[in-house]
Amino acid sequence: MAVIVVGGHSRSVGKTSVVAGLIAAMPERNWTAVKVTQYGHGICSNHGGPCACAVDDQAHSFAITEERDRSGESDTSRFLVAGARRSLWVRTRQGFLAEAMPDLRRELTTAENAILESNSILKFIRPDLYLTVLDLSTPDFKRSAKEFLDRADAVILHSPPQWSREIAPRWADISLAPVQGTPVFHIRPPEYVSAQIVGFVRQKLDALSPVAQASP
Repeated sequence: MAVIVVGGHSRSVGKTSVVAGLIAAMPERNWTAVKVTQYGHGICSNHGGPCACAVDDQAHSFAITEERDRSGESDTSRFLVAGARRSLWVRTRQGFLAEAMPDLRRELTTAENAILESNSILKFIRPDLYLTVLDLSTPDFKRSAKEFLDRADAVILHSPPQWSREIAPRWADISLAPVQGTPVFHIRPPEYVSAQIVGFVRQKLDALSPVAQASP
């Protein structure tokens, strides 16, 4: 099983769109897609506003539910519409993701390949590929994205297609040194996944197969 993690430095930078785009581009991988949402005090880490992400059973700190709806109205539904074999929503209280990991790992034992939308999940798994989505026009930079920036295998960067001196001061306390020399793929929404990104991911995944590893 190959595992891809897609993260990003802030809310609404296109992480879900990247996941859905990769699923659609490689349906033969029979993806199990996972979205991780953390909440606390009624506030969602995904969009920063009031939410209904809290689990109904207050005796537990997490819930894992499988998406069945194919309307495309929710992020996990979008994964199914894109072609995922399964789509799971992991909801945890802030700081309690560790408690969900045993159940999530059991869910993933049946996956042919997995793609997860999260930064914090990197505390518990080492994926085969980690992509981070950055948007220079968005000043917020999550602590989790900063923590794992040096583990990114590639950066998916919103236009403008360069590190801009005019924009960089918005991230005055963020060093981009960890991703200097890392492959950078430029996107211009509403297109979040280019042929170049798909080619990069496909090449990395193909290299993991026993046949590819045994080749001269």
